[in-house]
Amino acid sequence: MQQQLQAIQQRIVHACDQAGRDASTVRLLPVSKTFSHDRVQQAIDLGLRRFGESRAQDLRERVSHFTRSDVDWVMIGHVQTNKAKEIARYASELQSLDRLALAQALQQRLELEQRTLTVFIQVKTAREATKSGLEPAELLGFLTQIKSYDRLQPVGLMTMATQTNDANEVRRCFAQLRQLRDQALAQGHADIQRLSMGMSTDFELAIAEGATDIRVGSALFGKR
Repeated sequence: MQQQLQAIQQRIVHACDQAGRDASTVRLLPVSKTFSHDRVQQAIDLGLRRFGESRAQDLRERVSHFTRSDVDWVMIGHVQTNKAKEIARYASELQSLDRLALAQALQQRLELEQRTLTVFIQVKTAREATKSGLEPAELLGFLTQIKSYDRLQPVGLMTMATQTNDANEVRRCFAQLRQLRDQALAQGHADIQRLSMGMSTDFELAIAEGATDIRVGSALFGKR
């Protein structure tokens, strides 16, 4: 796994060089979903401390297994409103906030837990019905609405690109998210700085369009 991690880091450095960016501005989120606890422990032994999970049940299992306080668990998958309790209790960050009902449920649960939660707003940029997220036109209104939920701390936007071999289409998705982030900043949403986009096969394109957070699973852990 050390070789895989070094290869990913080299890809990040190269992509940043190509884009005229500093590699330290890109944060790697290892996506540990479906991989064994042993594989995750290997990653921890290599110094990694943040991991992405896609199901609330898996999040709970990871936290109960890895009791150390210096490891953070990030929820990246679609969250049903009735799973807000687990997210509020176990996640340090949610990258898939996509509707007001979920924001309300999280606010209530976070108040009970006496916690705050870092969140990314998921925006649908792909032309696929199966993808989750706010429609781009809904974003600015949504950002205004969630300001009343003081337990949520929005820091950026997240998207999943169209699943295709067409690099131009993938890059279009990433460029659109960056443009939406810039619009949000121009409208006074100063906390919306980060862009979570790009995965194992396409994160170079995401970095070229300004990604600050990339979600990498198979390139680090191997095939599922």
